[in-house]
Amino acid sequence: MFFGTVERPPRLSEFEFEIPENLIAQNPAKTRDACKLMIVDRETGDLQHKKFSDIVDYFNKGDVLVLNNTKVFPARLYATKDKSDAKVEVFLLRELENDLWEAMVKPARKVRIGNKLVFDKNISCDVIDNTVSGGRVLRFEYNTESLYPFIDKKGLSPLPPYITRESTPLDKTNYQTIYATERGSVAAPTAGLHFSDKLIKKIKDKGVHIVYITLHIGLGTFRPILVEDLTRHHMDSEYYDIPIETADIINKAKAKKKKVWTVGTSTNRALETVVVSGFQITSKRGWTDKFIYPPYKFKMCDRLITNFHQPKSTLMMLVAAFSSKDIVLDAYQEAIKKKYRFYSYGDSMLLL
Repeated sequence: MFFGTVERPPRLSEFEFEIPENLIAQNPAKTRDACKLMIVDRETGDLQHKKFSDIVDYFNKGDVLVLNNTKVFPARLYATKDKSDAKVEVFLLRELENDLWEAMVKPARKVRIGNKLVFDKNISCDVIDNTVSGGRVLRFEYNTESLYPFIDKKGLSPLPPYITRESTPLDKTNYQTIYATERGSVAAPTAGLHFSDKLIKKIKDKGVHIVYITLHIGLGTFRPILVEDLTRHHMDSEYYDIPIETADIINKAKAKKKKVWTVGTSTNRALETVVVSGFQITSKRGWTDKFIYPPYKFKMCDRLITNFHQPKSTLMMLVAAFSSKDIVLDAYQEAIKKKYRFYSYGDSMLLL
């Protein structure tokens, strides 16, 4: 009996190629919506080169644009070890409960359970446990009303490791979408960095519904895939929230055969997590470790706006699943040829 063939997932090594170092953007574009935009037909691979502000021309009345409103907090802090005055970098990942945080520390080998880290005369923390990923659990003590004003004032933006310069105060604004409202990410949903207030207004004026979800991006977004067999890779869990209004607007648009646009891989993963039947989603909040890689049938996304990602990354796998490995790899080679800027502060791609 013939049951047909099952498409196998690609191997990790099939996504291996070099990005020239001079194309890795170290700073954002001077104007958010003035970056380059590559338009990719995800079925044929046909390419067009535009500016991001041109994206408004591709929307139709009744379409839905889904944005991730997570807000990056300045998670990188510096402390000294009590009794030794050794300098320690503390990268806050998430608050587990009141005053209890999961964090990464450098140098990790010198920060042990029982150590006290001092930030200033009013704020310190005790190292109370290790995490399975090599981090630490910290219990904060402070003589102020809240820890957050100190984090906002003294913390630095947690720029990705491929941005080799030091973080500056300007990054607190630049490494943040203009619609960020929900604090919780240690990495920006970078596909959204290209939207300006002016562009958002133009899109709304075309009769497009703009809705929001929340997915707090963790350090796992930069964690490399270490297995050749993609089915064996496990994503870090990230918190998401799909409001009722968002789910209702998307479901109505789907019923009317309108296009749903997702901005970034994080938005896509959140929506695909809450699909309940066919092409409907439900309002829900929780944790997702959904890993999307080829082959995958998307239920919610018709148009994907994304940046150019690191080779062999989970983000690139999702983009390849939305189109195809060969089309995406060809598009990346064209981007290198045309000197597009890559990664978080880089240029953008629209897959139709």
